[in-house]
Amino acid sequence: MKSAFALMALGAAALPVAALAQTSVTIAETAPVVTLTITESVESAPDVATVGTGVQTRAPTAQAAMQQNAAQTEKLIAALAKAGIAKKDIQTSGINLSAQYDYSNQDGQPQGPRFIGYEASNQLTVTLRDIKRVGASLDAMVAAGATNINGPTFTIDDPSPLLVQARGQALKSAKAQADFYAQAAGYRTARLVTIAESNSGGQPPMPMLQSARFKADAAPTTPVEPGQVSAAVTLTVQYALEK
Repeated sequence: MKSAFALMALGAAALPVAALAQTSVTIAETAPVVTLTITESVESAPDVATVGTGVQTRAPTAQAAMQQNAAQTEKLIAALAKAGIAKKDIQTSGINLSAQYDYSNQDGQPQGPRFIGYEASNQLTVTLRDIKRVGASLDAMVAAGATNINGPTFTIDDPSPLLVQARGQALKSAKAQADFYAQAAGYRTARLVTIAESNSGGQPPMPMLQSARFKADAAPTTPVEPGQVSAAVTLTVQYALEK
């Protein structure tokens, strides 16, 4: 019997380390647990504006519509480059070609839709890194042949410092609330158990400008107010209440 026990002990000692590592122990929390969801945000002036722009053209044939659109889009891209916008900050966001029909019933007689040609569009997403020149950049786009502008949307290029501030504020608020619940319930303190985070960096509280069409005779300088944007952090935390 003694030798059998020795063999069993020797066999256990010879088990691979990987097999022993599979063992896990979970200790259940026995104290009351408070779960809190805290959101804190920090505001700052934006340093990046994103604008959607593009060109729409119409012609009797699909090929003519696309050729005219290509020529005008190249002119628009060249104007953006001349304005100092880097190539990496100009991105094609959509190209579309569709047949156009006239559905109006002008003579009062029943009739089907009348084919009137093709419409081509080429849309660009442009990142503007000089906030002070956003209005002038919009005017330059229109002067270069842009037929539509959407935006701008303001953001912060690197929201990390703001997120650090918001994270600290959120954790401080969570601790204050947890301590309040602990004392109100007759406990001595609240011990942090878990933290989960979600965040949004450099997002505008509301759109600054609505989508609009511009004509070539627009005002000399389009006024643009960047306002403030916010970086927000949401923490879901759990605190154990201890005596």
